Amino acid sequence: MQTQNEQKVLSVKDLTRYIKMKLETDSVLQDVWVRGEISNYTHHTSGHMYFTLKDKDSRVKCIMFASNNQRLGFIPRDGSKVVARGNISVFERDGQYQMYVTQMQQDGIGNLYLAFEQLKKKLGDEGLFAPERKRAIPKFPRAVGVITSPTGAAVRDIMTTLQRRYPSVPILLVPVLVQGAQAAPSIVRAIEAMNRHGEADVIIVGRGGGSLEELWAFNEEMVARSIAASTIPVISAVGHETDFTIADFVADLRAATPTAAAELAVPHHLELKQHIAHLSQRLLKGLMAGVSVRRERLGRLSRSPALMQPKRQLQEPAQRLDRLREQLRFRLVQRLSESREAAMKLERKLSAHNPQQQLDFAKKRVDVVRRQLYMSMQAVTKETRHRWTAQLRQLDALSPLKVMQRGYSLVYDEQQKQIIKSIEQVQPGDIVRIRLTDGKLDCHIWGMEENDG
Repeated sequence: MQTQNEQKVLSVKDLTRYIKMKLETDSVLQDVWVRGEISNYTHHTSGHMYFTLKDKDSRVKCIMFASNNQRLGFIPRDGSKVVARGNISVFERDGQYQMYVTQMQQDGIGNLYLAFEQLKKKLGDEGLFAPERKRAIPKFPRAVGVITSPTGAAVRDIMTTLQRRYPSVPILLVPVLVQGAQAAPSIVRAIEAMNRHGEADVIIVGRGGGSLEELWAFNEEMVARSIAASTIPVISAVGHETDFTIADFVADLRAATPTAAAELAVPHHLELKQHIAHLSQRLLKGLMAGVSVRRERLGRLSRSPALMQPKRQLQEPAQRLDRLREQLRFRLVQRLSESREAAMKLERKLSAHNPQQQLDFAKKRVDVVRRQLYMSMQAVTKETRHRWTAQLRQLDALSPLKVMQRGYSLVYDEQQKQIIKSIEQVQPGDIVRIRLTDGKLDCHIWGMEENDG
């Protein structure tokens, strides 16, 4: 067993931090919804709200910072039943876990609000709220489509504002249900019809203010996806300035009110007239300034010496042309003289290397070499003949035929392969051949006699 000294001992601070780290790394506890009743509610002078959420079995301490509670649509009280959203962590000083609330709704609409947040996160993750996919609203639409209830203040505000600001624009009104179970399908059909006919350049979709339940049709997923799929830019105008719906997030432009939507959809004709008048004044001033500048420039040009005395402007170029002509003539003569002298030098060099002269010289040299060769050959032949004659005389003097003329002969064996010089080379009965100066004798040996010593 480990002793106390061998075990790791944590300080209270380290233990608290470890527990806090465990809580803050739990994905469930970092985005959690809790339903309960508020008790011990305190709204601090700093703006932060401190309270406890409880039910019949347990309770948890909560804090909602001022940056989050400023958007609350109601004033919390002890006993209020709410649905709160936030994360769980530990307050290190007290070593107590608590909930840090970021959003809160009264429990009566808590389920709707939870569904709103879930759909908002889903569509946001898909990129339907991304700024880069939003299209610009045309500055001068040829027609404006309005999708709203045919009754109520919203349609009157939109129509009145459009006609007041841009009387010439056609208004295409598609009446729809804006509240109830059939409202969302009605709005989707109207948006699809507008896109199918393609007559409007911009569409206003909206209704007047109301509670979350009354505005819920504009929080339906089918309406959001229909707005995102629209090829015509869409302006959302749902409720009042403080009301936000899913349609506002997915639309190309959100207007705070239906009247504001009409103002964003079209320009004001008086502002256009003022702008055109301003541009006309700027254009006129620009034209007058341009005419004045050109008139002054024309005056300077008309007073310039080039126009007042044009002949004088030609005299200097004429003189310069004459000088250039003389320089050109001098350069041509000089170049011609240099070329002629160079040609004469080349001609003298060419004469020195005339092929005919070189050929005549080569012929003479060939003749001299031929005579020298002939004389050399004669000398060599004569010397060779003398040496050959001397060798013949010497050979003739040494010839055995000469010896044979003095009475000598040559004795060969029967095959005439070798000369017989000794009696040891033959035996009695052998045949020998004797060569004389004038012929050959075939002889048969009958006897042999050896010389005495």
